[in-house]
Amino acid sequence: MRTISARNVAQLLGPTPLARPAYRSLATGIRRLVSDGRILVDTRLPSERALMSELGLSRTTVGAALDVLREDGFIVTRRGSGSVTAIPEDRSGLALSGAGLVPTDLPEDVIDLTYAVLPAAPGLTGAYERALEHLPRHLATPGYHPRGLPELRQALADWYEARGLPTDPGDVIVTSGAHAALSAVLRAALDPGDRVLLETPTYPNAIVGVRRSGLRPVPFPIDPLGWDPEHLELTLRQAGARMAYLVPDFQNPTGRLMSADERASVAEALRRTRTVPVIDETFVELGLDSRPPAPFAASSPGALTLGSSGKAWWGGLRVGWVRAPHALASPILEARHSLDLGTAVLEQLVLIELLQAGEPLLDERRAEASRRRDAMVASLREHVPDWRFTVPPGGLNLWCELPVDRGDALSRVAESAGVRLARGTQFGTDGGMDRFVRIPFSVPADEADDVGRRLAVAWRRALDSRSSEVPSTPLIA
Repeated sequence: MRTISARNVAQLLGPTPLARPAYRSLATGIRRLVSDGRILVDTRLPSERALMSELGLSRTTVGAALDVLREDGFIVTRRGSGSVTAIPEDRSGLALSGAGLVPTDLPEDVIDLTYAVLPAAPGLTGAYERALEHLPRHLATPGYHPRGLPELRQALADWYEARGLPTDPGDVIVTSGAHAALSAVLRAALDPGDRVLLETPTYPNAIVGVRRSGLRPVPFPIDPLGWDPEHLELTLRQAGARMAYLVPDFQNPTGRLMSADERASVAEALRRTRTVPVIDETFVELGLDSRPPAPFAASSPGALTLGSSGKAWWGGLRVGWVRAPHALASPILEARHSLDLGTAVLEQLVLIELLQAGEPLLDERRAEASRRRDAMVASLREHVPDWRFTVPPGGLNLWCELPVDRGDALSRVAESAGVRLARGTQFGTDGGMDRFVRIPFSVPADEADDVGRRLAVAWRRALDSRSSEVPSTPLIA
């Protein structure tokens, strides 16, 4: 069973003194930590004595707080295990999604904020035109390239080399997007019932992919403490996870960037526990204030790295890839072949053109993303000033903390105010996250103020809403 120390509880509660009555404030603080996924469900809390000592509170105060949590359903008492965190069964919207991958029609007057992706990059049309010039020489072939076109694999190897990670083209397998790459990796490297460590919050489709592969997710909270190597190693040893799915570059949804020192420490923790790292670099080219350090695989030679053209260039360009250690390339190729027979040739040729165009096109892309981010930040600060968030150094998302846990209610009423939102609870492996909402800054800068106004209307309605209707689960990208 997972445990949490009294010291970690104190760190998560923060240094602000508890308001009176202290027992009620302590219960509220722990309830929020559980709801937000910062203390995971099914975690054994410290003993009353340990909490008393660390928090400087009396036994009466701590005991009364635990009684409140027990009455509200946020802890249960188990013989031999003490107080264990839980989510009340009757809370709507906290059940995990079993799918969430089926898009629905969007009314014309609703702005869709479930997609964290920009429109096509400048230069994409030209790349298609140049690619068409090269297409005829491929038309006389069957068109199946399970590994990917040799020239694209070489271009990707050169791209890694330029980022400080020498790569052989034979270690690159081209797929139909990063999600397909993750599915192939899970099939190739694990057996049903194996455990996979996932950050929480994390990309919802990764949670769904792990579960549908017959694997068991192991949550690892990264907010607000980041990728703490000591906590990571303890979690891995306790859970026996064979694989860890991490997003170190502008993490989805928090936007966090793992530093070079963190990468080295996390890589060492994974090495000591013999855990295979799967590194999702989907957002790596969208560094807006700072560029990422060397790829994670530079610190962890055994890492499997997932890449995608969708965020950097265009979501409709369905080309992804896996960079794998040579020993794993063949099993991944075999697993990939069970999913599809190859990636569209024309789109591979387009990506070659884009990679050859290089930094000038990406600089334009980053400048546009920066404008959209800054406009959305200003809009949220004006229209929903009680929402808290950290401005990320890159990526495409703002991870907003709401003042009260009404995130599911917000997503439920949002369309009536003209916006569609993903539920914060979809980003947690064990529920929770009801005080959070992901706001992509993917709309044009001149539309951000309108989005803020609509969100303000939706938030007022969410605070007034008492509906028990289970919210829908939109497609998230």
